[in-house]
Amino acid sequence: MRIRQSEDTLLQGIRGAAASWKHLAGFLKLGMGDDAALVNPTRGYETILTCDWFLEGTHFLRDKHPADAVGWKCLARAVSDVAAMGGVPRCFLLSLALPKSLTGRWLDDFLGGLRRASRRFGCALAGGDTTRQSKILINVTVVGEVLKGEAILRSSARVGDIIYVSGRLGEAEAGLRLVRSAAGKAPRSARLLKKHFYPEPRQSLGNWLAQKQLATAMLDISDGLSSDLARLCGASRVGAEIEAAKLPAVRISESERKRSCDEIELALYGGDDYELLFTVPSKKAKKMPGAYEGVPLTAIGKITHGRETVVVDQAGDKRKLKGKGWDPFHAEA
Repeated sequence: MRIRQSEDTLLQGIRGAAASWKHLAGFLKLGMGDDAALVNPTRGYETILTCDWFLEGTHFLRDKHPADAVGWKCLARAVSDVAAMGGVPRCFLLSLALPKSLTGRWLDDFLGGLRRASRRFGCALAGGDTTRQSKILINVTVVGEVLKGEAILRSSARVGDIIYVSGRLGEAEAGLRLVRSAAGKAPRSARLLKKHFYPEPRQSLGNWLAQKQLATAMLDISDGLSSDLARLCGASRVGAEIEAAKLPAVRISESERKRSCDEIELALYGGDDYELLFTVPSKKAKKMPGAYEGVPLTAIGKITHGRETVVVDQAGDKRKLKGKGWDPFHAEA
C-alpha cells in the first residue's frame, strides 16, 4: 500500500486530482496554491455560504462505506443546502483529517468520488486544509450564488400554502439499514443503496423554483421529514398538517416490512434523503407539475394556523408529529 510521507506530498496529490477540475473554476480568480482563494462575484447575485461535517463513526463507517462514496457524499450534503435556497454552487473548501495509513489508496478513491461530485454539481475545489488524526474528519464549505432577492428562506411559509416534497422519502434510511445488515443484492436494494451512498442534491429543481417564484419557503430533508418540517414551521411561525396517505414513501419488500421496517415510519423519520421540502401558495399550486426532470413532486399537506405539526393517518385520525429524525446529540455514541 502506497503511503504519502508528508503533508506537502499529500497536498500535491490533492492538487493533482483538482487539476482536472479547472473547467469549473470560472468563478475563481485564484484557486488552490496560495494562502487563500480569490473569487469573482457575479454581478446581480448574492453569495450563499454553507458548511457541513462528515465524520467517521457518526455519518459513515470506514468498513462499510466505500471511500469514493464518502468523497461524493461529503460534497453532496453541503451542495444540498445551496439547492434548498434556490442557488447554484460555485466552489468549495475541503478540510480533511485522516490517519497516515489512509493517505494512499483510500485517499485516491476518496478524491475520485469527490472529483465526480465536483463535476456533477459544477462546484470547483478552491482550497482547504489537511491534518493527521486517528479518525476521518471531513468538513466542506460551499460557496454558492443566487439572484439578488430570489433566495428561498425557510421562514416565509404562509397559512394556506401547500406543502410539497420531491422524490421518495425514506429511501436513504432503508439503504443505511441494508448497509448495516450487509444485505442489498436485489435490484430494488441497489436503488436504495445508491440513494444512501450517492445522494443527488436537487439543485436544478431548487433553482427552477426560485426563478419561477413558486416556492414561499424551502429547506432540504437531511434529518427526516418530521424534524425538518418542524424547523420550517418554527422559522415561519406557522403550523402544518400532512396526510400519511399522500407521502411518497419508499417501497420496501415484504421481508423488510416483517423486520419492523414500515414505509410511513421511514418516510417521516428517516434522514439523509436530501430531497426538497417546500411550500407553494394555493393559487400557484396549479402551476406545479407532477414531476420535474423526472423527479416526482408531491403535495402532502398544507400550512395551518398555530404552531403544531400534525399528521393525519390512513384511518383519518390526527396526531401530533414528533420530530424523531436524526439528532447527533440524541444519537447513540
